[in-house]
Amino acid sequence: MAGRIAQAFQRVDHAELRVCRYVNRSADIGAVSRFFRAVSWLGDGWVWYALIAVLPVVYGARGSMPAAHLALTGAVGLLLYKMIKRRAVRERPFVTHSAIHCASAPLDRYSFPSGHTLHAVSFTIVTVGHFPEWVWPLSVLTSLIALSRVILGLHYPTDVAAGATLGGALGMISLEAGLPLAA
Repeated sequence: MAGRIAQAFQRVDHAELRVCRYVNRSADIGAVSRFFRAVSWLGDGWVWYALIAVLPVVYGARGSMPAAHLALTGAVGLLLYKMIKRRAVRERPFVTHSAIHCASAPLDRYSFPSGHTLHAVSFTIVTVGHFPEWVWPLSVLTSLIALSRVILGLHYPTDVAAGATLGGALGMISLEAGLPLAA
């Protein structure tokens, strides 16, 4: 089974190389690289920890349950993506292809799926489910986080797409099964 997964990833890696190289070239521009490294750093968890902490401050008691909902969804997302990464073992683009420049240190070895994107999408869905007024700032941030992963040479587009799909499913399932939404 692992051999078939590796072969499938090799075919997809080769097909995505041109897009990765094209997008990754923008990381050679200092201001672009610095901006997307900062965005990626926020996606390391810092922005989500801050969101969980600030919801009870901004919304009072009405923000406490959504903050707990986010924390629980984040924990499930972490378990999910770590389990998949251990089985998929897809090397990062900069490891497989010398033409891809790594513009930021990865948090772990493998690339599939993008945990940054998974968490950004799931946190956005859950937060907006409770507080619809957050839709624009979180949607923009989520898009930038997803884009940063390819620009910085850390992920293939399919890693990001898989992270977004898993995060979307996790966020929707979490809302359906989760805590009551704010009024």
